[in-house]
Amino acid sequence: MPKTILVIEDEESIQKIIRAFLEDAGYSVILAGDGVAGIEAFHRTKPDLILLDLMLPKVDGYAVCEILRKESRVPVIMLTALDDNDSQMKGFDVLADDYITKPFSMPLVVRRIEAVLRRTEQGCQTETSVLRYKDLVLDTESYAVSVGGEGIALTTREFEILKFLLENRGRVFTREHLLDSIWGYDYFGDARIVNTHIKNIRKKLGADYIETIRGVGYKIEKENQ
Repeated sequence: MPKTILVIEDEESIQKIIRAFLEDAGYSVILAGDGVAGIEAFHRTKPDLILLDLMLPKVDGYAVCEILRKESRVPVIMLTALDDNDSQMKGFDVLADDYITKPFSMPLVVRRIEAVLRRTEQGCQTETSVLRYKDLVLDTESYAVSVGGEGIALTTREFEILKFLLENRGRVFTREHLLDSIWGYDYFGDARIVNTHIKNIRKKLGADYIETIRGVGYKIEKENQ
């Protein structure tokens, strides 16, 4: 069965373009023209991924994402004309999985969708495993993270970064290595996006488990050192 993509976008011209490209790529597409209709469509159809505009009537994209995250880990890619750092940081704060600014290339959007869905499927196939570091616990099957017994909500990308560093404790990884290992070769943006995700992880965990090696990259130290 084809994967279903819910597109929450108020501009009809953009809706038509997105729908044509996604259907040509083999996806089933559902359209919603405002935030309320988007939430209703999500509950009605249970899509595999959501493309979410931020500047929506009735309920904006940030609020839509916050509402969805209270009940689902469905991948969300934000589409927006807001390209400043604060807007992007806010998008990641509400647990979006990716952020694409307008005007965008539809072939690139399709590739980003493929990459996010691939990571999601790989996560679902992971065998039961719990990674522990000090008071940090990460469950690779349920995608659950806790610090001192308190649950922490991470985006899929943040979870994968933390998991990768925990599995390779003691090793230093450059931003480029993390991009290749976690984003894959489907990512064509600025490598500094890694810095943003690391900053978000540190803020959400409330502790600095990830060490910055100036001029090199990042690592999580081994506990016996």
